[in-house]
Amino acid sequence: MSKRAFDVLLSGIGLLLLSPLLLAMALAVKLDSPGPVFYRQERVGRHGRVFRIHKFRTMHHNPQGLGLQITVGRDPRITRVGAWLRDTKLDELAQLIDVLRGTMSLVGPRPEVPRYVALYPTELRALVLSVKPGITDLASIEFRNEGDLLSRSADPERAYVQVMLPAKLALQARYARERSLALDLRILWRTLRAVLGR
Repeated sequence: MSKRAFDVLLSGIGLLLLSPLLLAMALAVKLDSPGPVFYRQERVGRHGRVFRIHKFRTMHHNPQGLGLQITVGRDPRITRVGAWLRDTKLDELAQLIDVLRGTMSLVGPRPEVPRYVALYPTELRALVLSVKPGITDLASIEFRNEGDLLSRSADPERAYVQVMLPAKLALQARYARERSLALDLRILWRTLRAVLGR
C-alpha cells in the first residue's frame, strides 16, 4: 500500500469514527470563548510550499495574530477548554482534514512556521522538506511537553531556536532518511500510547 493510500484510508476512517468527539470538541470550543472553532496558521510543507494547517482553537481569538509563535507553559492566551485540548493533544485531530486534502500525512516532520524554517541549515532544510509534513513524528513524541520545557527558560524563544529546534531537526532528518511504512506504524503506535498515557 502506498503512503498516500494509507493516509487517506486511516484519516477517512478516523474522521468517521471520531465524528461525535470532534463535534463535541467543536461545541466546547465555541461555547468556551468567542471566535471560530478552527485555528488556521501558515506552515511550510513539502518542498517549501506554504499551506494553512487546521487545529481546534485553543487560544482567545486574535485576528491580528500578535504574540509569540511558540506557546510557553500556561500561556494566558490559552482558554479553559484549550488547556485541556492541548494537554490531551486532541486539538491536533483537526489535521485529519489536512491529511485528506493532501497537504499533510499522518506521519512526517511536524510543519513549522516560515519564521523558524528560515533558520534551518541549508542541507537539513532540503532533507526535512523533501517529505510531506505529518500530524506526528519522532520529535512530537520526544518533545510532547514542549511548552512546559520552554517555560523553565529565562528566554523561551531563544531556548527554542538554539536548543529545541536543532534537536527536532535531527530527529526529522533521521525520519526523512529512514522513512518506511513500518516506521510510520511504529510512530503511530508510540503516539497513541503517549496520548492514552496522559
